[in-house]
Parts: sequence; C-alpha cells; structure tokens
Amino acid sequence: MGALSCRAAKLAAPTRTRSAKVASGFASDRALNLIKKRMIFTPNRSHFGGSCAGFASIFYFVTPAFAGTSDINGADTAWMIVATALVLMMTLPGLALFYSGMVRKKNVLATMAQSLACVATVSIVWVAFGYSLAFVGDGPWLGTLDRWFLAGMTMDSVNPAAKTIPESLFMLYQMTFAIITVALVAGSVADRMRFSAYLLFSIGWFMLVYVPLAHWVWGGGFLGAAGVLDFAGGLVVHLSAGAGGLVAARVIGRRQGYGTENLSPFDLSLAVMGTGLLWVGWFGFNGGSALGANSRAVMAIAATHLAACAGALTWGAVEWSIQRKPSVLGMISGAVAGLGTITPASGFVAPWHGILIGVIAGLVCFWACTWLKRRFNYDDSLDVFGVHGVGGTTGILLTGVFATASIGGTSGLLEGNSHLVLIQLYGVAVTLGWSAGMTYVLLKLVGLFVPIRVSLQQELEGLDISQHGEALQ
Repeated sequence: MGALSCRAAKLAAPTRTRSAKVASGFASDRALNLIKKRMIFTPNRSHFGGSCAGFASIFYFVTPAFAGTSDINGADTAWMIVATALVLMMTLPGLALFYSGMVRKKNVLATMAQSLACVATVSIVWVAFGYSLAFVGDGPWLGTLDRWFLAGMTMDSVNPAAKTIPESLFMLYQMTFAIITVALVAGSVADRMRFSAYLLFSIGWFMLVYVPLAHWVWGGGFLGAAGVLDFAGGLVVHLSAGAGGLVAARVIGRRQGYGTENLSPFDLSLAVMGTGLLWVGWFGFNGGSALGANSRAVMAIAATHLAACAGALTWGAVEWSIQRKPSVLGMISGAVAGLGTITPASGFVAPWHGILIGVIAGLVCFWACTWLKRRFNYDDSLDVFGVHGVGGTTGILLTGVFATASIGGTSGLLEGNSHLVLIQLYGVAVTLGWSAGMTYVLLKLVGLFVPIRVSLQQELEGLDISQHGEALQ
C-alpha cells in the first residue's frame, strides 16, 4: 500500500472474463434461435441470405469489446486476489479467535460478534463512499465522491495507485484493511461495551478516523506528499487503532473487578489458533501491499515472518528471565507485536532488519503492556494500545532508521538521511492526535443516543447473554 508509485506497469494480452463469456453465450443462443425461425418460415435463398446478414449483425453487437492494450497483469491480479482473501481471513476468523480466546467464557460470543459486525458494516460503507473518499482524487484532506457506490467502475478500469490490477480488486483489497482496523479497536473495550453502541461507534470511527488517515497517507493526501513512509499500515492501521482504543478504554472505564478479581483468559488455545491465522494472513497484509507479484512482495513477506519469530522469542525470553516461565500468552503477544511493528517498514527494509525490528518490538511492547499499563492504571483489556499503538509507532520510527534505497527507493538514517526520522515523527504526531481526538468526540456523540456501557448487572451476567441472548455451555 505504501510507496504505491514504485510499482512498474506491466502489459499483458487482454483476456475475456468468465462473465463476458457467459453473456456472449446467452446472446449467441438467442441469435441462433432467431436464425432457425427465419430458416423455417422463409422458403427462398434470398431470404436466407438476409437472415445470415442479420445474424452477423447480431453477433457483432453481442461480442464484448476489447481494449487495444491493457495494463492489467494476470500474475499481479492472481496474487492480489489471494492477498485480499488472506487479509479478510485476519479478521474473520483470525482476530475473532484471537480476541475471544483472551476474554472470559461469558463474553466469548459477544467478542466474536464484534468482529463479524465489523466485516458486515464496514464493507457496506466502504463501497458506499469510503473507497471513493480515500482513494479517488488527490486532494490534501479527502478524495472525491466520483466512485460513490462504485459509480463508473468498469471491468477494465484501474486506480492510478495500482495500474496492473483491476480497480475492483484494489477496492476490495483496501476494504479488508479498513475492516480489521475498526475491529482492532474493540479489543480495548472488551467485556463491557454495549453492542448497539459499538455498531454506531464503529461506523462513525470508520468515517471520521480511518478514511481520512488512509487518504492522507496512501491516497494522495498531505502526509504522503510530505514524504511519510508507511508501507502497510503502521500509522493508518496500528497506531490509529491503538490510540483510539486507549481513549475508548479511558472514557468507558475499567472492567468490574479489574485489579482485584481473576480476569484470566477463557481458552488460550483459541488465541493461539487466531495467532496462526493472523500470522499467515499478514503475508497478504504486508506482501500484498506491494500491489503485485514481484520481488518486493517476497522481501516484505520475509521481513514480516522473521519479525514475528523474533518478537515471540524476545517476549518469551523476557518473561522467562523475570517469571522463570515463558507463557503462551506472552509468546503469541510477542509474535503479534513483531508483526505489527514490521508492518510500516516491511517494504522498505531488508529481511535481516526484520529480526532487529522484531527484537525491539518484543522489548518495547512488553514494557508497554506491563510497566506502562500499571503506571497509568488504564484497562486496555486486550492490550491494543500496548501492542498495536506502541508497536505501530515504533515501526514507523524504525522505518526512518532502516529504510534502504535499493529496496524501497528511499534512504533512512543508516544511509545518511536523518531527515526521514523527523518526517516519520511528524506522521506519528498527526495520527496520534487525530485518532485520539476524534475517538473522544465520537464516543461522546454516541453516548447522546445510546448508553455506551452495559449495566453492572449485564456485565456480571456476561455480554453473551445480555447482548445476544445466547452463551457457551
């Protein structure tokens, strides 16, 4: 997604799509039926010759028109279809399993329902106006509504940001990023947010936070124009979700019994399965952000995998040295921390940089989820800020340090470009301020219409029963 202009356009011979072939087949059948009727009811050859001419003219009009040349590349398209599916899998079932495995049994279904609701609601509003405002037009603040409900999008149209894949595929790929970003925020307020309030909040947060940030960084907005590097979402996804989650946790308040009762996870095996799905899905998340089947995509995937490995080992080692035992929760948290931290840098650094970034992610995010969290006494239920917010910020700044010109076209601090670190810091400040500020305003607005938090009795009973009328047995 970042450095979109770096993609070199490739030419490929145009091919007929399955839908075009089907439409052409139906029309041809109708034409054949017509000519058969004319053969039956017209006895002489002159009429038959006219029928053939009529058939030829009909065939001419029903044959799909083809462009003389097309920039859409089959290999790039195939890879991006796979990447789109992988990123969607990260939310459902990946994030749903990861989050639900870390809450109490009485809230498992409610936690899964939030991820499911995000997929459904964000997909619709993305098609309605989100895509157009984020990626159509190059204004400094927002795009245009030229693609409102995908108006004007054709089978052959492409977005200038991704010229070798169909625009419809680019739209779908970016949709999956919007979905998981909104879904991430829910982890900070797990166990206590009313479902109706969450629906209103998620739609509003998508409109007021995600869409502007996506345009500012990737859609031709002022942050991208300033030179901010964010390959796959350190700012747009991780820092924005982390900052929004922290503010939401503060506004809604701590869970009943936080700090005094045992709030241990219900089933960490679900969280481990979710981690595996997230890990594999991240290959589409970061590798797909190259927007093509190319060497840069492979380099991004290699850096991503190594960062996850280093993060898991580092977090586990720190726990081992402090508690004498490495926990499963710690290792999967370290893996996700490494994945989130490498995200903005993955297309700008070498694979071995991924190991360094993963180690740093494991150390910094462990500190944020333990010491920092206790110091300020906030209840970020599933550590969205500690892992994604702090990890995304760290990754953005490390991009400014490790960026390699031979890979991403831009040099970082280690190659003599110290100014890039300042540009990255500017991107962090804007994202943090915008996401935190708009989240606070949005929660206050939602609170005017529906209660944001469930009642004490509903919280004690569990959100599965109180919000959805069902529960695990």
